[in-house]
Amino acid sequence: MRENRGSWYLLTGLVLGVIIGVLYAWFVHPVQYTNTYPKTLRADFKDQYRALIATAYLSNGALVRARARLDLLGDTDIYAVLAKQAQRTLAEGGSSLEARALGILAVALGQAPPTLPGPTGGPAPSEAASPAQASPGTPVQTGAVPLTQNAATPGGTATQALTTSASTSTAASVTQTAPAGSTPTSRAARTAIPTGTSLPTRTGTPTQGAPFVLDQQELVCNPRQTTPLIQVETFDAARQPVAGVEVVVSWEDGENHFYTGVKPDVSSGYADFDMTPGVTYTLRLAEGGQPIPGLTPTECETAGGDRYWGSWRLVFVQP
Repeated sequence: MRENRGSWYLLTGLVLGVIIGVLYAWFVHPVQYTNTYPKTLRADFKDQYRALIATAYLSNGALVRARARLDLLGDTDIYAVLAKQAQRTLAEGGSSLEARALGILAVALGQAPPTLPGPTGGPAPSEAASPAQASPGTPVQTGAVPLTQNAATPGGTATQALTTSASTSTAASVTQTAPAGSTPTSRAARTAIPTGTSLPTRTGTPTQGAPFVLDQQELVCNPRQTTPLIQVETFDAARQPVAGVEVVVSWEDGENHFYTGVKPDVSSGYADFDMTPGVTYTLRLAEGGQPIPGLTPTECETAGGDRYWGSWRLVFVQP
């Protein structure tokens, strides 16, 4: 007698095999990744990777190396990712040094790369003064030829001037005076062959100069601002924003530290702090300068009589 089982037992065996295989792969012998690419890491491991790169950049200022390492993560907008992680680190009570390093690196990557000015149609240095324009017996001296480059740096723009001086012994036109009664002859000077000038590298994080002084303090009334803030802006002597400046806010029950530059979408020298109504704060910069006491939420009023909290804006400048 022949038993007709049909095809259902084959389907049952296939389903059981898949289930057993999945359980074995997930629990008994899961896959272990070694020497994989950084872009395959989990989100929290990527955050740790960025923090290590930013801390290294804060130490050595190697921006090209930091960018190459961050490219391995495959982020489409490195600047925005670093800025958001810096803000998230501060909001979650993480390391202030780590948040500062992330903010400075974000500002550095958000600047344009340095470029050298192209050749101009003006006369060459040797043509600036010819033997015909010089008096007999007087060598023509060529001055310094400035080569200016704008180098983008975290927290601001620094201008570097590379000056190459032409030697008076080679670039000068020498005129020989013939003895009396003879026809004077002149011999043109040998023009020096210009040598290549090495390209300047991008500078790292600038060191802080003189202590900041309070330049402006004002109450900002903005009805769209629902939370009263202490808004801090820091500038150097050239009125360029300065990132990475530590700001200390203290009150009766506590103290908070934060840094400029973690909100580069506003400004690389900007930082803010949420105030609580009824609390009086004192603000100072860790680099020095006078403390600013008596900062407390103050009410503003609209034209219709509605009242809301204003914010204090403090501008610090290096003398």
